[in-house]
Amino acid sequence: MSNSDFALDAAARAQFVRDGHIVVQTGLPREFHDSTYSRIETVFERDGNEGNNILPRLPELQQVYNDPAVAGALQSLLGPGYIMNPHRHCHLNPPGTKGQTWHKDCYVYDHNLRHPRFHWVLAFYYPQDTTADMGPTGVMPGQHWYRTISDADPAQATEREQALVGAAGTVSIVHFDAWHRATPNQSERKRYMLKFQFARRLQPVANGAAGTVSWEQNGALCDDVFRWLAGDSTAAAGTGNAIGAAVDALRAGAPQERARAADTIACSGAAGDAVAQLTAALTDASEAVRLNAAYALAAAGAAGLSVLAHDLRREARASEPLATAKTADNAHGTNPTAPLASHALATTVGGAAVAADLLDDDHWLVRAVAADALGNMGAVAGGLADRLIQSTSDEHWWVRRNAVEALSRVADLSQAALERVTACIDDEDYRVRRNAAIALHGVQRVTDATVPALGRMLHDDNRYNRFYAAEALRNVTDLAPEAGPVLLDYLFTSRWCPLTDSTDRF
Repeated sequence: MSNSDFALDAAARAQFVRDGHIVVQTGLPREFHDSTYSRIETVFERDGNEGNNILPRLPELQQVYNDPAVAGALQSLLGPGYIMNPHRHCHLNPPGTKGQTWHKDCYVYDHNLRHPRFHWVLAFYYPQDTTADMGPTGVMPGQHWYRTISDADPAQATEREQALVGAAGTVSIVHFDAWHRATPNQSERKRYMLKFQFARRLQPVANGAAGTVSWEQNGALCDDVFRWLAGDSTAAAGTGNAIGAAVDALRAGAPQERARAADTIACSGAAGDAVAQLTAALTDASEAVRLNAAYALAAAGAAGLSVLAHDLRREARASEPLATAKTADNAHGTNPTAPLASHALATTVGGAAVAADLLDDDHWLVRAVAADALGNMGAVAGGLADRLIQSTSDEHWWVRRNAVEALSRVADLSQAALERVTACIDDEDYRVRRNAAIALHGVQRVTDATVPALGRMLHDDNRYNRFYAAEALRNVTDLAPEAGPVLLDYLFTSRWCPLTDSTDRF
């Protein structure tokens, strides 16, 4: 059976969008998981945690992620040609641990902006039966959209928690922005979990209408992500519901009522009648209200887009300190949540022109957010590739990084874009270099400079950049046969032997 036979159906995709995670079970036999557990034990006892080298140390782990049920689910969420990131880690939660605080993971030392239209997921594999008392990973269903929660301290947090338990062979696929933590291990057994990361390479393509789903909260946001995932670019039909009561609740209700009211307006098809009230809601004390109000303004026509442009500039400027702050949702100060206005702009064709205008703003973070917003629009922003090419020469590395990434998402690289992205392989900033290599993964042509540039990157100071250069070279071998020897020479030099360890060096 092929991976497509295990594709997630609409209900499962909706669950992932709604909750931020889904659980699948491999078809591998119990003996495989028992053997994997035993081999992990041996590695830890002899040499400790191998970090990113856990896969070459235990190559059989690839079978877990190649399993049709796992690969089918990953392809359903990330599209064909998705990439396994080289950051791979085995997490041991031994007996007696107190567990972690709530947090979001960083994007492997890159500077991504968090956005609802996800391009990354986490995949957690348990090689042993894992029960609630063994310290499984805990997640907060439905909270992956939010920068904030009630408290990072599990004893104080009020959101619902779900433990990802399961038999050996369970793989939980989790939205990269999910709030999660290792829970206390109150048992007498070790809990191992292999956490691998996967990223989208291609933008979603139309595969039939997304379908109609009822959402308990954040309906406009969830529906946009659900439809985007299916490559459905048609506008959602409004509910046609009257919004008078929702406008009243938006003005005076409790926080949850205000959030529901903003979402009701967003889904109604009549948001244009409430622009003033929605504008005021963009500065509400509740993040949920602000989020849903932004999506409502995106559905309110030209007047709403004008408000979002102003608010994107306001929030980006105000949030500059948060962009590098080390907080529970941004542990390394590298992955802030994009301004809510940019979330919403990505949902509408008119948002592309608005974001393009902001590429000329005098504040670097506004320009960086604008480039990111265009990237999240995909083909809708394809006509603005020339503007993004200009932004790849911006004075600020974060703008250049986002512009290169956006170019790889909005359209096939033109000759001018290809030449500029290839030049970015030699950018002074490692994040720009990395995203230039990623942008070259799916190209339809190369320049004379492409293979030599990627060859130089194989010796980059950053280990992840080396991986993406190798991945790009592998993908251009049909276009440039000289890429093959460059790649093979590098791989043979850096070959890892899984049999060599501290007890058997030769």
